[in-house]
Amino acid sequence: MSAKKKLATMAAALLLGAVVAVPVGAAETLKLNEVSHLHGIAVDPTDPSRLYLASHHDVWLTNPGGTATRVSDNRWDYMGFTPNPAQPNAFFASGHPEKGGNLGVLVSTDGAKTWEQVSAGVNGPVDFHAMDVSPADPKVLYGHYGSVQISRDSGKTWEVTGKPPADMFDLAASSKDPNTVYGATRAGLIVSRDAGKTWQAANIVQRPATMVATTKDGAAYAYQVGTGLLKTTEPSLAWQPVSNGFGDAVLLHLAVDPTNPERLYAVTDKSAILASQDGGKTWKPFRS
Repeated sequence: MSAKKKLATMAAALLLGAVVAVPVGAAETLKLNEVSHLHGIAVDPTDPSRLYLASHHDVWLTNPGGTATRVSDNRWDYMGFTPNPAQPNAFFASGHPEKGGNLGVLVSTDGAKTWEQVSAGVNGPVDFHAMDVSPADPKVLYGHYGSVQISRDSGKTWEVTGKPPADMFDLAASSKDPNTVYGATRAGLIVSRDAGKTWQAANIVQRPATMVATTKDGAAYAYQVGTGLLKTTEPSLAWQPVSNGFGDAVLLHLAVDPTNPERLYAVTDKSAILASQDGGKTWKPFRS
């Protein structure tokens, strides 16, 4: 598939949330490759060998032996799924209920089992397809719903800050400055240093970017179509190539083990889960 066709296919899925999928069966535990349409990934803080997977129908937790168990007590479509770095087993999310509509801003404090709406967001209920908690100040959250919104009180109240200059697929809050946020867009990587009001190019190579993520120790990762996985150390924007050995796959989501920064996990546009033990240089299919 050409890069142009690949981007068009991937963009449609990102902007629409997901393609329609057949609901999962009644079984609480499935084979890992049966958990599809993944919208988010997070490392289990109590067991870094396990992953939380936010999907089109629920939230799952991987098990040893290549299976995953549904942990959410509903079958909502979880978008913008992100852990709270200040509170183990706490997550924020957005998305859709089973019968349609938007869920606003959701919070879970019991390992993604139960969820409640903490806010509708501005012009809501919102459906944040991209969302992140600031490692620099965990009370600060960013979300994208047409425009970028920010909350400075753990998601209770929100304000619109600005509209990105291009279709935004992902965003990541800086680990150094709560007013700095990165965006992965159709036009490339961008950065705002005023909480999303104004934006500038974050990389001299302006190719479509599908993923951006930061870590608490100051690393930032991004994926650009045709370039591959990139890394820099904040506040520098001197992105360095890490790997481009993904074939036809495109990286959409990334999680870094907080106990071992060399251990990375990624979700591709095909809902495949990959794992790296060497900081992203080499990748293999995830085996729990």
